[in-house]
Amino acid sequence: MSWVRALKEAARSGLRIERKRLDPLLAVRGATGLALVIAASLWLFGPVVAASSAFGAFQAAIATFQRSWRPRPELALVSGTSLAVSTFVGYLTVSRLPLFLVLLAVWTFLAGLFWAAGPTAGLIASSNVAIMLVTVTLPASVAQAAEHAAMMIVGGLVQAALVMLFPVRPWGAHRDALADALAAEADYARRLRDDPVAPFDPLPLMEARDAAALTPRQARRRPAQLHGTRGLAERLRPVLASLADPAVGVPREGRARERVRELLGAAADILEAAAGAIRHGTPLDLPAHAVAALRTPDTEAILTGPVYRTSERLRTLLQDVLETAGATRQEETAVAGGSPPRYRERPNLLRMIPAVLRTLRAELRPGSPAARHAARVAVVAAVGYLLGDVLPFGHGYWAPLAAVMIMRPDFSQTYSRAVGRFCGTLVGVALATGVVRLGPADPVQSGALAVLAAALMYTVRRTGQIAAQACIAAYVVFLLGMAGEQWTQTVPERVLLTLLGGVLAMLAYAVYPAWETPRLRGRLADWLTAQGRYAAAVIGHYAEPVGKNAPDVREAILRARTARAAWHTAVDRARSEPVRHRGLSRAAADGAEEALAETGRVAMLLEAHLPERGAAPVPAAARFADALRSATEQGAKAVRERRRPSWDALREVLQVWDAERAEGDDACGALAHQGAGLVLAALEGLSEALEPDGSRNSGDATAR
Repeated sequence: MSWVRALKEAARSGLRIERKRLDPLLAVRGATGLALVIAASLWLFGPVVAASSAFGAFQAAIATFQRSWRPRPELALVSGTSLAVSTFVGYLTVSRLPLFLVLLAVWTFLAGLFWAAGPTAGLIASSNVAIMLVTVTLPASVAQAAEHAAMMIVGGLVQAALVMLFPVRPWGAHRDALADALAAEADYARRLRDDPVAPFDPLPLMEARDAAALTPRQARRRPAQLHGTRGLAERLRPVLASLADPAVGVPREGRARERVRELLGAAADILEAAAGAIRHGTPLDLPAHAVAALRTPDTEAILTGPVYRTSERLRTLLQDVLETAGATRQEETAVAGGSPPRYRERPNLLRMIPAVLRTLRAELRPGSPAARHAARVAVVAAVGYLLGDVLPFGHGYWAPLAAVMIMRPDFSQTYSRAVGRFCGTLVGVALATGVVRLGPADPVQSGALAVLAAALMYTVRRTGQIAAQACIAAYVVFLLGMAGEQWTQTVPERVLLTLLGGVLAMLAYAVYPAWETPRLRGRLADWLTAQGRYAAAVIGHYAEPVGKNAPDVREAILRARTARAAWHTAVDRARSEPVRHRGLSRAAADGAEEALAETGRVAMLLEAHLPERGAAPVPAAARFADALRSATEQGAKAVRERRRPSWDALREVLQVWDAERAEGDDACGALAHQGAGLVLAALEGLSEALEPDGSRNSGDATAR
């Protein structure tokens, strides 16, 4: 993609207004906390301290809006406390420019590095550094700086208390994640009716798994509807795929196929009803036609063998989903015998600190995208502060503030946010200026206007950059007006220095980029390795039958999903980058993705038919699994080195298996052999997809 086209796409993204579900109750709660903090600070300390405390409460409320599976009060406390520490330490050094620049660079570098710990941590850290640039200018002494910092902590405490006293859908994010997983299964079942080999995006299942990790306190309060359903959704996916796929199921046409379509449609309707009940916490309302289709007694006369067993397995799983989705706390306790249900434990905030520190330490290496982003944003913040200090506008912190809030680890977000922030700033400043010029406002009126602007921002924050930034710009103008600054002192400098900060952010990414395009082959190699281990684990259990309980298969599929998600993220970022492909062309990337997806689909089908414990083993499956694991690791190395992966060793093992099957094999052995052949065919498709890129980029692969 050319630079002109990339910039055009980024600008459109930054100016786009999206229709999102608004959360007015959350906005009211956040604005109420802000109003309480401003009113108390005005009454006790005056408008200057009120401005500082308002920044703390404002940021603490934003922290509670982030999608996080952790208790939201903790996020408010972390945000308010970290902003207080940053403000106090920053004030101690702000009068000495060299020392403050060093502190700003270190603080900003750490904030940029925190993006490696997740978007919530990165956003809180970056926002606190940006707000610190404003709040360090408000105190006039060390004692006042301590006073301001204390009120910022109070702002975080107030927001945390409101979250605990007035919870708004306290389990809403967890309900949505689980409902999204069931809705994704329902959509998958519908698509399988028309396309028996339709792909499935496991991202909703991954998010549901993250949401299912709880702290002990959360586990004691979790609604009964959230127990167990995620595991059922996980087991449903291979059953649906196995029922629809003609490779291990019924032909594409005929009476049996029509019955399979009926079952898939009924499963889709039932899963959708269960998703709605879980999402809204309402009684389960089942569609009568779906229940009737699922209970049709002539299924055994139409479907036979493994397909019939799969249909019965589907009916059992759907019944379990319905029982779980319609469960009450009393029913759950009776089933569990009064004992608390099992859950995946999530460490609390204090226990997470060592893990976060290990993550940050792991990113401190050459070539790390997080480290490159941290270095980039630290340099931009320091340069922006210097330029703002030199320019005759005053309040030079607007430039680094804008840059820190704009910059993200990837190109497209940074550029789109730069455009959206500047345009939103123009709109917000113009509106706020018009309101202020209608008449002089005292601190109470300015504080009320700031609360109103914050409430609007909390409401429209998800609709797009331009709307949110317009509200933030108006909020800052009103808040600084409450602290005694005239609008004429804030408007011109804010607009011009925001533009300067945006330009610096965009130049930094052009000068010191961290393009995803050259890393595509590495991401693909990681996915190939993970997918090979998953398929090998499944096929290996045909040689050592253990039934459906196979922890190594579960672990392998989770690793494969993580690698797949990293690949898709990399591809999405690479397609918006203004660089020529130095890793994979779009055609090669699409072909390779299709081949690896087919490998995972075959492994999933085999997983749905894993032999029960005590079944006759298939010794050849163990040899093929070992060869597959080794071959995919060697193939991943070839992908990284721009060579064509070779599967000769795997083909030889399969040929030996072919010869052994001449004497006959049981159903499990035949299915495992068929799946092994499909896996090899998919891997050969991967080599064919990569061959054009390999021949063009590196010449003759064999010469290497």
